[in-house]
Amino acid sequence: MTNTLALAARLRALDDDALHSAIGRRAAAATGIRDFFDLAEALLQPDSIQRALTPLDRFTLAALAAAAQLGSAAIDEVSALLVEWGASPQPNRSQVETALGAASALLLVDIDGEGGANVSVYEQVRAQLASWPEHDLPSGEQLAGVAAPVLLTALPAAPQETIDRLGAERAFDAVTAVTELISELMREPALELQKGGLALPSAKRLATALSLDVTAVAPMLSIARRACLVTLRERSWLATAATTDWLALPTRDRWAALAGAWLGELPEQIRALLARRSRSGWGDGLRALIEWSSPAAGDTLGKRLDEFTRDAEMLGLADGAVPSTAGIRLLDHGVDAAAESLAGLLPDEVDKVYVLQDLSIVSPGPLDPAVSARLRTFADVEGRALASTYRVSESSINRAIAAGAHAAGLLSFLDGISLSGIPQPLEYLVTETAERFGRVRVGPLDESDATTVAGGRIHARSYVRSADAGLLSTLEVDQSLSALGFTRAGEGRLVSRFARDDVFWALTDARYPVAAESAERAIVPLRRVTIAPEQAAADARDEKVDELVRRLRAAEAESGPDAERAWLRRQLDIAVKARVALTVSVAMPDGREVQYTLEPTGVGGGRLRGRDRAADIERTLPLSSIRSIESAD
Repeated sequence: MTNTLALAARLRALDDDALHSAIGRRAAAATGIRDFFDLAEALLQPDSIQRALTPLDRFTLAALAAAAQLGSAAIDEVSALLVEWGASPQPNRSQVETALGAASALLLVDIDGEGGANVSVYEQVRAQLASWPEHDLPSGEQLAGVAAPVLLTALPAAPQETIDRLGAERAFDAVTAVTELISELMREPALELQKGGLALPSAKRLATALSLDVTAVAPMLSIARRACLVTLRERSWLATAATTDWLALPTRDRWAALAGAWLGELPEQIRALLARRSRSGWGDGLRALIEWSSPAAGDTLGKRLDEFTRDAEMLGLADGAVPSTAGIRLLDHGVDAAAESLAGLLPDEVDKVYVLQDLSIVSPGPLDPAVSARLRTFADVEGRALASTYRVSESSINRAIAAGAHAAGLLSFLDGISLSGIPQPLEYLVTETAERFGRVRVGPLDESDATTVAGGRIHARSYVRSADAGLLSTLEVDQSLSALGFTRAGEGRLVSRFARDDVFWALTDARYPVAAESAERAIVPLRRVTIAPEQAAADARDEKVDELVRRLRAAEAESGPDAERAWLRRQLDIAVKARVALTVSVAMPDGREVQYTLEPTGVGGGRLRGRDRAADIERTLPLSSIRSIESAD
């Protein structure tokens, strides 16, 4: 039976979970696949096979190549051929069995019998491996026999304390930058270009918020994405629900989450090599070793290594090619050990600040997360460093009151954290802003309702009302609000085609004392926090795999009682097309079952036609009498 038939039968026998897992591992495209035969053919295409081979490590590839050269053999025979090829150190049976098991999970090889008694590599996989030397990729003998490059260089003699102090500074800076990144994305998402990469206006805005060069924004976004703190949805970068808990953690634990995510997403080949050589330099020697370990990956793995080493340096795990103590302990003992080694080098957090006459607030050190979170609700961050600076303004207080705060609560909080009391200018600002709050009210309109304006009818989505006629007139002529398209709609009322929340935040940014209200004119709190909606565990690719599995099962269900007959017919069609000799079991009228070895020539009219090898005659067999078929070879 052809490899397509064999793989189709194997796929068909899997339960839904195993089938989903197998398709997911191979990243099979769902388009154009109607049944298990189509899926088998797609998985055995050269491009699909090469994609499956690309991430495999050198030993797994060598074991697969040995099995491919033998065609069909036991695991012990594969081990013997690896030894013959010069594999050093000599592999044991367990290592070979594990390697071939990984290849089997990728549907590159079929293992039958107890203890791997028979290992069969699909013919198309054998052909792909045989073609490797033509594409400057190693042959099976080279995979097994070429030794690894020289061990990575030893660590330089630079004082480890210096490296660790620098690493701690970078770790603190990374936590601070990710915190600001999240805060800015909560305020306004960042746009991703269609071709990939941040749009320049978004990149510049984030760079300003992070107090970093624009080139450092993408790495910080990468670090935050790994920790599931930000996500890309419909070409917009958004903060996730996980940020709420993360922002409440101490600096040490926030760093541990970032470092743990870095380690968790490290490609297995790189992670294994780093773990074995954590106390060696991470320079060119590491890159050469990785290229040797994953010979089919090309530049892909090298580029990922460059990205991870870049982010490792930003997280304080390394200084150039030299790992810090935190980096070494992360690889050797895990996140907790790494965080413990770093904790003593991080600056202590404080819960008190200096409130100054010019309406600025200065922290003498990294602020306690709870204090910082509360302070940000009514003050804007101006300077980000060990001693951060915040500024209170009418706009920032109005924002806090709009979210449900009260003047007494704000002043009480400031009094509790201030080392210098509350200056009179700040107290006046808070009190007066609270008194003016709500002089302008913004509410929703039903889009289906038309509003009469100057004898015409328009559709509006929100209204702005105020008892202060002069203030409404100012809104009408304010050029910074012209995009809202305000139109008079009666005494003391404007309307806009934009939604209430959009109008509210535009007025807030323009520093008007605005309050949002419901259709019943009750004030409602609004917070400018944009969070990505919770996402199901399955990503978009998993959903496509789910849909493919359902389609495959539905195709069989549609056949109903004739499913086995349809399966047999599809097998025969493929066998005829591939000119594969078959052993056909046929039920005779007297109850006997007779086997014929045929070279099938066609299927039609409910009959199979083929040349009988033994009798050297043409036979025609009714499909209804055929009980089973198998390869004659």
